[in-house]
Amino acid sequence: MKWDIIIVGGGHAGVEAALASARLGCTTLVITISKHRVAHMACNPSIGGTAKSQVVKEVDALGGEMAKAIDDTAIQYRMLNTRKGPAVRATRAQADRKAYEKRMRKALESQPGLDIIEDEVEYLDRDRGGFELHTSKHGVFNSKSVVLTTGTFLKGVCFVGDKVWPEGRYGEPPASRLSASLVNLGLKMGRLKTGTPARLNGRTIDFSNLQEERGDPDCKPFSFDNKRIVEDQISCYITYTNTDINKLLIDNMKRSPLYSGKIEGIGPRYCPSIEDKVVRFPDRQRHQVFLEPEDRTYSVIYPNGISSSMPEDVQERMIRNIPGLESAEIVRYGYAVEYDFVEPTQLEHSLEVKGIKGLFLAGQINGTSGYEEAAGQGLLAGINAARFVKRKGSFLLSRSDAYIGLMVDDLVTKGTSEPYRLLTSRAEYRLLLREDNADQRLREKGYEIGLVSEAQVQRTRQKIQAIDKLKKDLAKKVMKKGDVEQEALERIGIGSLNRPSSLLDLLKMPGVTMRSLSTIYPELQEIDKDVAEEAEIEIKYQGYISKQEREINKMKKLENKKLPREFDYSKIIGLSKEVVEKLSSVRPSDLGQASRIPGVTPAALSRLAAELVKKGLL
Repeated sequence: MKWDIIIVGGGHAGVEAALASARLGCTTLVITISKHRVAHMACNPSIGGTAKSQVVKEVDALGGEMAKAIDDTAIQYRMLNTRKGPAVRATRAQADRKAYEKRMRKALESQPGLDIIEDEVEYLDRDRGGFELHTSKHGVFNSKSVVLTTGTFLKGVCFVGDKVWPEGRYGEPPASRLSASLVNLGLKMGRLKTGTPARLNGRTIDFSNLQEERGDPDCKPFSFDNKRIVEDQISCYITYTNTDINKLLIDNMKRSPLYSGKIEGIGPRYCPSIEDKVVRFPDRQRHQVFLEPEDRTYSVIYPNGISSSMPEDVQERMIRNIPGLESAEIVRYGYAVEYDFVEPTQLEHSLEVKGIKGLFLAGQINGTSGYEEAAGQGLLAGINAARFVKRKGSFLLSRSDAYIGLMVDDLVTKGTSEPYRLLTSRAEYRLLLREDNADQRLREKGYEIGLVSEAQVQRTRQKIQAIDKLKKDLAKKVMKKGDVEQEALERIGIGSLNRPSSLLDLLKMPGVTMRSLSTIYPELQEIDKDVAEEAEIEIKYQGYISKQEREINKMKKLENKKLPREFDYSKIIGLSKEVVEKLSSVRPSDLGQASRIPGVTPAALSRLAAELVKKGLL
């Protein structure tokens, strides 16, 4: 049987890609090593966090599955950065790991037009009508399009001290042959590394003297289709390493595969192992360890902060020296995994490989890390694979549309030499790319694609109308001196009223909130909480929002100036050799993308534009 689309890999990218392509009417096959470990949380059992929660909500707004799955299986919710501005606030949820995987497997198995088989793809090649995939058990499969979401499995090798063995992740064999066929297709490959800490039996941990971290009772769910969190939440706990552990690690550093030369791949800068932390931050006397339960019974605990590939005896001594973990039973030792990835500058913004129509890549194969980053790429790749099959134009997201668009643009424009992760600091328009407004930004796009229902988009339209109406009502409602007692004004942060002011103007004042105004005008308490929150953010930050919108319009003018794909940049007089090499390597689609390539200066950009205008190509 010939499939429309074959998804290789069943991780977080593969799940979203498969569901998107099948829901868009394409016959879809998922080939994965283990169907019982789809959407497996190989590292920490959580979804969301700074910059990552925005992606989860963007996936939901576009019609993806991750937000709904975590809402169905979460055991704790917390809002991070609550004392900071709305651009960096982020929801984070602990998951029941096994329940999450089961929930995603059910979504795949119940989706019409979608099938799953357990197998390893050994070879990929093009044929006249698309692609030919050779597997180790089931023979040859053919498809019109392929999405590779191979995670850490491409020539994966695991490390614990001196022990080295071939696995894609703990307990699962690697995809040891597929990389060679990608090289044969002309793709440039590299090696990266990631790691994970030991897992502990929670029933053997003494939590009595540790810092308890409770969930937020009023935290909002991830999915815009869910109104509230129902399940009772459980606690996480915080403990710390100490100087004895620092000394232990330093004394045994020669036994670490990271520092003995066994591992060649580069590890994640923003999630370093504990041995990396000790070397990079020698003045730090202790490092935080965040104990995250993997289920409601505390049967397994993930000790976030002590990822390690040290020998087992060193890991055991380290854990025994951490307060609360003196008697902790180690369920599984921490390890590092090294794997192949594809240089992402070889991709279009649609995540299609340049020069190989119908082949899309998503997730860690593109050099990224994180479940959320993978899910966002998987959704985009799945949508575009389906549009390729149906001969429709690519669906693209810009840096000003979504964090997903920002991530993809970073990857295809700048590439990465280390596992890439999203950070709010990467987003120049982060005040517009908040988690709370992802539905307003992307629901209509999801509806136009075909992944969002009429009822879903109508709810968003009604929300936008309600926000606009509230802002107009606040502008009309004027408070004059004498309308309210001075004591009440001072209580909500208003010293005195020197002139009549609308409630909209008052809301712009520091310290004045919708909640405080509602103590004077109780009718504001009847406003939908989400509507009130959105209106307040837009009112308070209107000046900054308007400035970012002006910057976006300027950038769109550059992005509208398309560049010919096969242009010979070496013929432009005045461009340095470095600029020519970078432009020739990335092959930017427009002047906007060209301006973001590291090393392409404003002067080089002006020279490029002038030459293209002269030749009538711009």
